[in-house]
Amino acid sequence: MNWYLIHTKPRQENAALLNLEQQGYECYLPMLPSEKLRQGALSVIEEPLFPRYLFIRLDPSGGAQSWGPIRSTRGVNRLVSFGSEPAKVGSGLVEMLRVQEGVRGRQRQRHFLPGERVELRSGAFAGMEAIYQMSDGERRVLVLIELLNRPVQMSIAPSTLRKIG
Repeated sequence: MNWYLIHTKPRQENAALLNLEQQGYECYLPMLPSEKLRQGALSVIEEPLFPRYLFIRLDPSGGAQSWGPIRSTRGVNRLVSFGSEPAKVGSGLVEMLRVQEGVRGRQRQRHFLPGERVELRSGAFAGMEAIYQMSDGERRVLVLIELLNRPVQMSIAPSTLRKIG
């Protein structure tokens, strides 16, 4: 059994994974928790580590019959190949990704990082530069702005911020 790579349709990695697993294929879709702005609040969502790709384990001696249904599976675009040969992925790579996913656990990729420069997009201080400090609950963040040559900490909605650079 070897690992191969499936190219999925846009934002249909989970659908392809589910449909392939229901057909009895062993698949792996590495995920990454990420912090995103949704409806003015920071929320954690799981995103594919490699958008539009997932791994599938197939028996190369099974012939084209075992690979045929893959192309017509909902969510799948194609099996990645070089010429007429499907591209093999080393099992060591897949195992390393699984280990790393376990080590990362629930660590999330933050939308804003402490110390990052941001710009205020609305309110009385619109257009001013600030330094992101930290999340302050579910719907607020703390930023540091300079007023009258002194740093002042403010609590604002994350939707009013824009990354600089």
